[in-house]
Amino acid sequence: MRSLLWYSALSVLCMSALSPSTLPAQMKSIAERLGHPAGSKLLILHADDLGVAHSENVASFDALDSGAINSASIMMPTPWVTEVAAYAKAHPNADLGLHLTLTSEWETYRWGSVESKDKVPSLHDADGTLPRKTETVATRAKIDEVERELRAQVERALAMGIRPTHVDSHMGALFNTPELMGAYIKVARSYRLPFLGFIGARRAANASLITPHDIVFDTVLVVAEDTPPEKWKQWYLNTIANLRPGLTEILVHLGRDDVEMRAVMVNHEAYGAAWRQRDYDVVTSPEFKKALKDNKIVMVTWRDLQKLMPLQP
Repeated sequence: MRSLLWYSALSVLCMSALSPSTLPAQMKSIAERLGHPAGSKLLILHADDLGVAHSENVASFDALDSGAINSASIMMPTPWVTEVAAYAKAHPNADLGLHLTLTSEWETYRWGSVESKDKVPSLHDADGTLPRKTETVATRAKIDEVERELRAQVERALAMGIRPTHVDSHMGALFNTPELMGAYIKVARSYRLPFLGFIGARRAANASLITPHDIVFDTVLVVAEDTPPEKWKQWYLNTIANLRPGLTEILVHLGRDDVEMRAVMVNHEAYGAAWRQRDYDVVTSPEFKKALKDNKIVMVTWRDLQKLMPLQP
């Protein structure tokens, strides 16, 4: 489930600041820097929430293996993350980032922090789990504890053999205040990881965190909650047909509409089991693959963007 349901032309930053020696390269578009024509329609098709459940993992791995998606991110505090670590070791070229997690949104299926709870008490509810709502994080979390937990999540990934290509934020929890976003960017840069950051309504407040040399996404999209199931595929086909030149990320949430996923996501229609099955069915469909080809979409990855980073931080 997400608090941020629709991202579109929202000045989404994707990479830590470049050094002065790279300034001439900034005159070129991202497409040109990646070796494509300036007017190319670049797309990252990205699955969130790996690790949340076996069903989520199976669907996401299958989509990665078949090329239906080309990127995904992992929730390190979740119970099924070890299965993702095994996949990452077996597929070292997979474009896998970290879905940095400060919330635990489901009703009966919950998790806590990676860091010891006594070291990050402001991040937990009374029951010892992370809060359900991003608003709770924004109003209660202490920034030094946020940074400590984010670092613990990155360190756990590294210890498990995962070599992340980027970081982003589960439910956008880290994008809601300049302080949270500042901690997030600080951690990302310290590990030399490209980062996704939603500015949106907080654009003015967060502007001081952005340097003139940050590389930005033109658009980041996710299907809206009010999209009827029978129009699901058409939304995606229309979205691909209407992509403009530049760099776009489409976020999908994959899974099987099975007993496990329905139990995990009970009483949540938005981002629930049926939602994730629909997303999987669309991205693996012949019609969607044809739309990508017909509209001359150039698929790129976070790993590609990571290569544009300077050798020195």
